[in-house]
Amino acid sequence: MSIQPDTWIARMAREHGLIAPFEPAQVRSVNGKPVVSYGLSSFGYDIRIADEFRVFTNVHSNIVDPKAFDARGLVEFKGPHCDIPPNSFALGLTLETFRIPRNVLTLCVGKSTYARCGIIVNVTPFEPGWEGRAVLEISNSTPLPARVYAFEGIAQVLFFEAEPCAVSYADRHGKYQGQQQITFPHV
Repeated sequence: MSIQPDTWIARMAREHGLIAPFEPAQVRSVNGKPVVSYGLSSFGYDIRIADEFRVFTNVHSNIVDPKAFDARGLVEFKGPHCDIPPNSFALGLTLETFRIPRNVLTLCVGKSTYARCGIIVNVTPFEPGWEGRAVLEISNSTPLPARVYAFEGIAQVLFFEAEPCAVSYADRHGKYQGQQQITFPHV
């Protein structure tokens, strides 16, 4: 008999703090108003984006270089939604904090509601042993401004269980371990 993924996720959230805050069911409306859904789904968890954003701009004619990142190319923004300029992108932060066990790897994919609007969400896997809030890259692939709503669903995390890894992200002292704010790239 196999364990249902939604049951496993709920148990891991409750017993081990896998996801906090944790929403045990899909939320589709708040105070009677529709929202982009979030919470536990059949085979994963739909994460929310917080209200803190860094929107890329070319005001300083910067080159985006992961080895010499210049944060002047980012405009800080906090609010109930973020309008991403055409053919640009923003960084955001999950509302949820994750504690990934040694025997779990996650993949994160954008929600179809946003994908159908030309908004692409990119997140690297949450490796075994990683803890923190995930930094999300939200790309607007359209020639028009695109809106993303804070405190609503943005992407779905899928969980894969395996044998515990020999060396976890925590063991390696991963450079993004424990992040609680938008963290810029560094090598």
